[in-house]
Amino acid sequence: MSLFAPTAVVAEDEEALRGELVEQLGKLWPELSIVGEAADGLEALRLLDQHRPDILFLDIEMPGAKGIDVAREANGRAHVVFVTAYDQYAIAAFDQGAVDYLLKPLAGARLFTAITRLKARLGQGQPPAGLGGVLDQLDTRPVASAGRAPLRWINASVGQTLRLITVDEVMFFQSDNKYTRLGLKDGEALIRKPLKELIDELDPQQFWQIHRSTLVNVNSIASVGRDFRGRMQIKLKHGNEMLLVAESCTHLFRQM
Repeated sequence: MSLFAPTAVVAEDEEALRGELVEQLGKLWPELSIVGEAADGLEALRLLDQHRPDILFLDIEMPGAKGIDVAREANGRAHVVFVTAYDQYAIAAFDQGAVDYLLKPLAGARLFTAITRLKARLGQGQPPAGLGGVLDQLDTRPVASAGRAPLRWINASVGQTLRLITVDEVMFFQSDNKYTRLGLKDGEALIRKPLKELIDELDPQQFWQIHRSTLVNVNSIASVGRDFRGRMQIKLKHGNEMLLVAESCTHLFRQM
């Protein structure tokens, strides 16, 4: 990293806000090189590994891998600036550590302050601030703070029959052309709701995105292993189907 040409990745799922942040950074810090932009957590993880940026501007709430999961991967590797909607709980957590944050909608003055701090840390050769304490606090926020309860029931088609299914019955959700396929203990069902909407509606503690096209119910996992190519796979408690885990999602299983 050169002080005069630091690199950054911008991870924000709202396209307009992402564009605005990149534009403002270009005006306020022209020496900064934006080496990648991500619209979801999985892409953010890929760009983090690919480019190893000095700085990561990271939205806390994103589809795919959660922003907190991305931040855990970035911990100690990049200076992280969190982007968040106004949340007193979150801001209190940030203010307890040497962590920068930007509030939505973006304010030029706040961004200028974050840039000034980043330049000082980079100029002094300071390592990225430890995020452990902040992330532990953010990860304990109640689900209700997101503004709604997680999805519990789904109307799905099983053959020619419309069936009411609880999410606890679903072993996995998988994109399948125009539909999303539900893997059940006793077969499968189809719904028209896209995976992106399900990610926002399901309990993230129960359903993990393990691939761009797959969500798995953690309670349905029997074991995790690797195939002959070295790719991580999940064996379910019921049925013979194996689910492929994208390389960018393998961090989810390090504690298993």
